[in-house]
Amino acid sequence: MQYANELFPSSEAQRLEILQPGPAGPIVMVNLLKFKARAEYEDGRATSLSGRDAYAIYAAAVTKLIVAEGGLVLFNGDVNWLMIGQAESLWDQIALVQYPDRAALLRMSMSDAYSEIGVHRVAGLAGQLNIETVPRYNPLIKALGR
Repeated sequence: MQYANELFPSSEAQRLEILQPGPAGPIVMVNLLKFKARAEYEDGRATSLSGRDAYAIYAAAVTKLIVAEGGLVLFNGDVNWLMIGQAESLWDQIALVQYPDRAALLRMSMSDAYSEIGVHRVAGLAGQLNIETVPRYNPLIKALGR
């Protein structure tokens, strides 16, 4: 299995798919995050931030946008080790984010507010994998009535 960490959809097929309605009901995005050692802002600003620190600025702000769209950050944690399987290198952090549907994710990611904070995401990430999943059963989601 090969994979490539990216910052944005890397093919026309990916760009077109995200515009489709997607599955009915909630989705949970699995975000596998790999940080740069040092943040690198596209506008060339000087910074002493690590990639993780720059992404933390983004994460705090995007969480508010996620909630405003009816979403929820279900989990965010650091990767410690790989128990089963093989990979050349591991991701640094994993986040699970639930959205009411793909349209909510799209609205959020195309908003002006998202564009303003996205600079910190790009500055901090070396790349990531975003995997859309459809929950089969989650006691937390059921308890929250979502």
